[in-house]
Amino acid sequence: MKLLEPRIKRWSRAEYYQMAELGWFRGKRVFLLSGEIYEMAGQGYWHSVGIGKINDVLADIFPRGRFWIRPQMPLDLIDGSSDPEPDLAVVRGTPDDFLSHPSTAPLAVEVADSSLSLDRKKAAYYAATGVPEYWIVNLRDRVLEVYRQPELDAGTPW
Repeated sequence: MKLLEPRIKRWSRAEYYQMAELGWFRGKRVFLLSGEIYEMAGQGYWHSVGIGKINDVLADIFPRGRFWIRPQMPLDLIDGSSDPEPDLAVVRGTPDDFLSHPSTAPLAVEVADSSLSLDRKKAAYYAATGVPEYWIVNLRDRVLEVYRQPELDAGTPW
């Protein structure tokens, strides 16, 4: 009899949402990326301040009614097994233009401290969905990392 090797279970977006509805993630900050569920630490003060300040700047740049600035809301990526929640995403249109979460955005922004390496990994996922500009507000090094026309990384699982 052949023994099966252990393997990683990758979750679909539908399974992820079902787990959320059942309360599995109550009180936790989680997101789905390539079938893997990541649990995030609670937001620190500077992370929250960064999101607020960037939101204010983006609101001055992107006209309401033509763009919707979505704070910490999912982007349903094309692979069906990723549902990141960028700290801010600017999408074309208004909330009334959508029946589900948008799948792309002209700009996605992450504010990173403890999540810096993971946020850098997300660049490839955003690139795959046609996000032309991705910013990481790197709180560790106090710099803004700007990725314009990011390219899909060959190591991206999908």
